[in-house]
Amino acid sequence: MRNTRFSCLALAAIAALLSGASCRAQSQAQAQVQSPSTSSTPSTPAGALAGVRYDYRWELYGGFAYSHFNAGPNLLQGANLGGFDVEAARFFRPRWAAAASVRGYYGTSGVVPNPYGITGPFVSEHMFMAGPEWRGPSNEHASLTLHALAGGAYGNFQHGIGNVPPAALGLFSNQFTFGGAFGGSLDLNRSPRLVFRISPDATLTSFGSGGVQEQFAISVGLVYRLGRGLK
Repeated sequence: MRNTRFSCLALAAIAALLSGASCRAQSQAQAQVQSPSTSSTPSTPAGALAGVRYDYRWELYGGFAYSHFNAGPNLLQGANLGGFDVEAARFFRPRWAAAASVRGYYGTSGVVPNPYGITGPFVSEHMFMAGPEWRGPSNEHASLTLHALAGGAYGNFQHGIGNVPPAALGLFSNQFTFGGAFGGSLDLNRSPRLVFRISPDATLTSFGSGGVQEQFAISVGLVYRLGRGLK
């Protein structure tokens, strides 16, 4: 449960920062209303963020990803994997969307002591998931989004070990199984359409017979919005 708590704490910290920024923006706006003004035109955010609105139908995301992954049921040393995270979200309401995500993670894993002299073999994981997405507190600067994604995951644990049985190294066998990702993202607006995203997740898989495994994953990248006009 440690990774789930870490992801929840990360999202809670993001929400607190966003809420604080929103309160400061509201305080500044109230101060401007209370102070005398020489113009009757309402003030608007200056610069590139003046046109930020959350009425786009689509958000397309691509980024670099990291996952701490356990490639075997009893390995003491986990695998630190790097890769990609690609997502498309279709908004049907300003706060609700259906999202689909494809992720790939690649790296090396620890193994148990073995007579083959194998250490640090290559492993990989690909995840294919979909689910609901909810947009939370938002302003012209940033937006907090939560998602619950489920689908499948394919793990390749035998690519770097030839004909050696994976179990002899403490690894899972190659297989396709359940995969899920539960977390969200902090979107930092760079323009009305272009966004920098930080996205932490607790990811779940069920390789082998040891039940559901829990990992921590995070990605950073860019979002592009299109299809403006959502009601």
